[in-house]
Amino acid sequence: MKEQLESIKRQAMEALEAAGSPAVLEELRVKLLGKKGELTNVLKQMGKLTAQERPVMGQLANSVRAEIEAKLEQRKVDLHAAALEEKLLKETVDVTIPGKAVVMGKQHPMNQVLQQIKDVFVGMGYQVVDGPEVELADYNFTRLNIEEGHPSRDRSDTFYFTDDDSLLLRTQTSPVQIRVMENAKPPICIIAPGRVYRKDEADATHSPMFHQIEGLVVDEHITMGDLKGALTTLMKQLYGPDAVMRFRPHHFPFTEPSCEMDMQCHKCKGTGEVDGQVCSTCHGEGWIELLGAGMVHPKVLENCGIDPEKYSGFAFGMGLERMAMRSTRINDLRLIFDNDIRFLNQF
Repeated sequence: MKEQLESIKRQAMEALEAAGSPAVLEELRVKLLGKKGELTNVLKQMGKLTAQERPVMGQLANSVRAEIEAKLEQRKVDLHAAALEEKLLKETVDVTIPGKAVVMGKQHPMNQVLQQIKDVFVGMGYQVVDGPEVELADYNFTRLNIEEGHPSRDRSDTFYFTDDDSLLLRTQTSPVQIRVMENAKPPICIIAPGRVYRKDEADATHSPMFHQIEGLVVDEHITMGDLKGALTTLMKQLYGPDAVMRFRPHHFPFTEPSCEMDMQCHKCKGTGEVDGQVCSTCHGEGWIELLGAGMVHPKVLENCGIDPEKYSGFAFGMGLERMAMRSTRINDLRLIFDNDIRFLNQF
């Protein structure tokens, strides 16, 4: 039996040392130490030994089992370490290989134009202010001298939240001007960019949600000449010294006198036609309306606690999307909202 035990030990050590995977180790464990393993079969013969031999053989058998188990654990550790080392070698990163270029994002073309406009006005001494998009009708209409029954107050034109039409999505950023005049004394010189909402059908030059930039200047001796000078400076800065624009008389409840300013259509160059067809951008007009403006109505100044006998002012409101159309030379405003990455990557 002693020879058997020593033979099992020797063969086990050789087999375990040669084992190349955890699966092979498990097979050897079962073969050597399992219920039907070689060592177990030898121990079943202990009953044939004399009383003097049994303790000696038992001690030897336990020693062989302990050495085989220790060798098993050692080989498990060795194989795990070897597998880890192999994995690390396979996954080694070569830090000398050039990395992949990171594609940097960029500002939306409309935000690019907005920033350009802000820069121009800030350079002329204007402050940039904002206000709430959910607004009171008192600020959006009444205090701007827009009386009950005016078409702009109709439900077909404005998004209301309440049955009494007292709370709405602002239709212009003019309420910001009212809030500023309520809380500041002249001189006032501001622009108010932001989102506005009207029940317009989406087409090449309209959207139910769009962006406005409104401006307000209030001080002593402000004239229409100051208004035209500010707007002309803006357009020349944005579109170059050859930009063509025109001012037309108009009417707004909150300004008197009032005007609209148009920019010559960049698509048809003022002709109203492209390749013999009516220009889809300006609808054949040759001009694109950019903004309304005028001298602040005395009632608006009074509504804000400003003396119209001492102070005068001008105000204007322009559509940012239309300004962006002119800068990017696109013919459909809806492209700005589509978020087509192929379009946006051009700017």
